[in-house]
Amino acid sequence: MSEQQAKKDRELRLVQEELSDQELIRLDKWRKLQERGLEVFPHRAEVSHSVFEVVGEFSPLSKEELEGHEYRVKVPGRIMTIRKMGRATFFHIADCRRRLQVYLREDQVGPENYELFDLFDIGDVILVEGRLFRTRTGELTVLAEKFSFLAKSFHPLPEKWHGLQDVELRYRKRYLDLIMNPESSETFITRSRIVSSLRKFFDDRGFLEVETPMMQVIPGGALARPFKTFHNALGIDLYLRIAPELYLKRLVVGGLEKVYEINRNFRNEGVDSQHNPEFTMLEFYQAYIDYNQLMDLTEELFVYLAREIHGKEEFPYGEETISFRRPWKRIKFQDAVRQYSGLAPARFDDPEALIEFAATLTADRKPTSYAKALDVIFDKLVKDKIVQPTFIINPPREISPLAKADPVHPEEANRFELIIAGMEIANAFSELTDPFEQRQRFEEQAAMRQTGDEESHLVDLDYVEALEYGLPPTGGEGVGIDRLTMILANRKSIREVILFPLLKPR
Repeated sequence: MSEQQAKKDRELRLVQEELSDQELIRLDKWRKLQERGLEVFPHRAEVSHSVFEVVGEFSPLSKEELEGHEYRVKVPGRIMTIRKMGRATFFHIADCRRRLQVYLREDQVGPENYELFDLFDIGDVILVEGRLFRTRTGELTVLAEKFSFLAKSFHPLPEKWHGLQDVELRYRKRYLDLIMNPESSETFITRSRIVSSLRKFFDDRGFLEVETPMMQVIPGGALARPFKTFHNALGIDLYLRIAPELYLKRLVVGGLEKVYEINRNFRNEGVDSQHNPEFTMLEFYQAYIDYNQLMDLTEELFVYLAREIHGKEEFPYGEETISFRRPWKRIKFQDAVRQYSGLAPARFDDPEALIEFAATLTADRKPTSYAKALDVIFDKLVKDKIVQPTFIINPPREISPLAKADPVHPEEANRFELIIAGMEIANAFSELTDPFEQRQRFEEQAAMRQTGDEESHLVDLDYVEALEYGLPPTGGEGVGIDRLTMILANRKSIREVILFPLLKPR
């Protein structure tokens, strides 16, 4: 025996010591398949249909219609069930969306091949070739004439998929979730359709899709704590993008009057049912419009998405029915806080007491001003009471450092947040275009940062210089694609709509 072969045998023994009885049986079957000279992991497969396509195309056909034509298929799938009855076996194969029954008979495939099927396990990926028919119970079935391996599964599939522990396992091993739960696959197919529909909506309206840096010298475009990294070759600190906003507006300065980006953002914040440190947003900017026109465009966009995904403007979300029918409510920020927070009106007349109260509502966002206290109260006590699409307009200018001040009420910003089902789905404003005021706002944010407010905006002088070349009146908006998918796919946790959410290592 060569040294190399001896090493392989030692490694195999170590693997075997860690396997369960079922896994050892599967490993033994794999060896027997190899001894027979069968290719268990082939390079390719000749396929005519997926399981989903077979079920979709042929399910409407009756037994007589199937028998009147010889519909033949070469369909791959993962074995999900096996029911052996002497010289015949029924089993189901599946892709991530549908299941299809297969009927295997000894007199059809021959005794040797029928015996070979004993080496197949639930979880194996195979290719079945045969004709379609319906059984006595009416189930669409493939009468197998040939079958072959595409991949061996060395681990048994989960038998049960319930409980909190398994929910976490679904996120850690998303591939198992997709194998076992077709509804999870449908969620991510819906997400893909949403992204495609977003692109079509903006492309059809003359917007240009662009890409902006994910690593930035100065993180900007939002009030958030960034992730920090280091570039060895340049010897500089860099930050992962918290928003693409300032770069997109640079493009509007350059004359690209309608731009959008579907982007990944990174914010060093907590993890809960609505937050993941890595998330996806749509941001778009259009010259010559303001936030009022953005609200109209947003309604148009969301109605379009609802029709594309659901075929209608109303759809279920949990126990509620969400309606995207226009027009949507528009409520001033201060009015929403007073109306929904449950606090007595007199509480708002004592700024210091309100700041202290707001500090009790949050562990990581200690407010340092009256405006930020109102923002915390809105986030903690107001948002989850708003179910139907509602624009919360004109928040304090202080918490909107990139938005134009309202001409009538300069302490307010021409900005809105779109709230649906208790979540902020979009944030938009009439962009601040005055470079002198923008620099002053940045300096005010820098002063707050000196007091320990890590979410305050850094001073970006390069962006101020870009404004000095002239940014025309512009409306800009960010839409959270993860939360939007939650709404349209009827999912209550952001982890349900992100294929690989961030999880703490075990």
